[in-house]
Amino acid sequence: MDTWNLARGYRYAGVHCGIRPDPNRLDLALVVSERPAVAAGAFTQNRVCAAPVRVCRERLPSAEARGIVICSGNANACTGEQGLRDARRMAECAALAVGCRPEQMLVCSTGVIGRSLPMELIEPGIADAAMNLGNDVAALERAAHAILTTDTRIKISTRVPVLNGAEISLTGFAKGAAMIGPNMATMLAFVLTDAAVAPDDLARLAPCAAEHSFNSISVEGHESTNDSLIFLANGAGPKLAGASLRQFEEAVMAVCAKLARAIVADAEGASHLIVIEVEGLRSDAEARRVAKAVAESALVKTAIFGADPNWGRIVSAAGYAGVDFEETDLSLWLGDFLLYDRGAPTPFDASRVSAWLKDHRGIPMRLRFTLGPGRCTFYTCDLTYEYVRLNADYTT
Repeated sequence: MDTWNLARGYRYAGVHCGIRPDPNRLDLALVVSERPAVAAGAFTQNRVCAAPVRVCRERLPSAEARGIVICSGNANACTGEQGLRDARRMAECAALAVGCRPEQMLVCSTGVIGRSLPMELIEPGIADAAMNLGNDVAALERAAHAILTTDTRIKISTRVPVLNGAEISLTGFAKGAAMIGPNMATMLAFVLTDAAVAPDDLARLAPCAAEHSFNSISVEGHESTNDSLIFLANGAGPKLAGASLRQFEEAVMAVCAKLARAIVADAEGASHLIVIEVEGLRSDAEARRVAKAVAESALVKTAIFGADPNWGRIVSAAGYAGVDFEETDLSLWLGDFLLYDRGAPTPFDASRVSAWLKDHRGIPMRLRFTLGPGRCTFYTCDLTYEYVRLNADYTT
């Protein structure tokens, strides 16, 4: 776990308001900046997007955001005009509770699609959350718990870089365990900083950070309706520009990458985290296409689950990715085992590789081409019986 040095000037709350029947499950979170903050975001690219995504897109980027209200257990997606009214009402209630204008509040939801929000529960829940705001680790952890759906654990990442001799803090937390595919997925992520960042700089950083983290993970390739990555920078610390801004961007990328990896590691039913390294293609975009094809192959994922070193599934997935190459351009490793070398299989002890797959949760997979400098790192997981069980029973 990271050192707990939280970004200054933020308060957090997580409460149970009744969306979930279990009184021990927190289901509503509130994040508040004590001063107006610059805000930016990146969202799902699914044309079917949830009401809170539409509201956030209307309000971002912003130079005067004050916070985010989040509910879990209900996605408020595919709920028509009522869903939009409910999302805006959530923001209005949060604004009233913390003393700001409604348009200064952002809103997110996650959970089952197609059900109207129980506003008679959410409205008093927001008031309760506002009464329980805190600026310590316990408050942050309650907020991080309140946004979970089928996750088994909270996901938090912090960084404290020193930029131009001044210390700034980054606090990130996220949720996600399934319906995870590139172009974001059914995930929410929030990155808060006390640095002073110009609105244009933060708006430029948001999609870039998403591209190199949350857009480079896949559980089953299902792109969802509610995906949101939101940044707040409240300026309680030093102003960033030039070299310090570049260092800040690197720290943001690291926080997002850690959260993205934690999402895949917590994927529903997963027993393996697969780290796909593709290198040697003509561009990073080509490398990404190959990595994505391999990551989303059900045959590759089930082979890893079964500890079957069936390299043919990996190579064939690379071949249908839509990238031009010859078989002799490609070599493949699982861990330190070279299985396929420049278009031909290599002799290896299948039982030894299988035993290694069984004994290791983290599985490095490297595809090396000979065509250029393009590279990509992509994260996925295996596909297990438990994943099928969980998703077959999700709404019933």
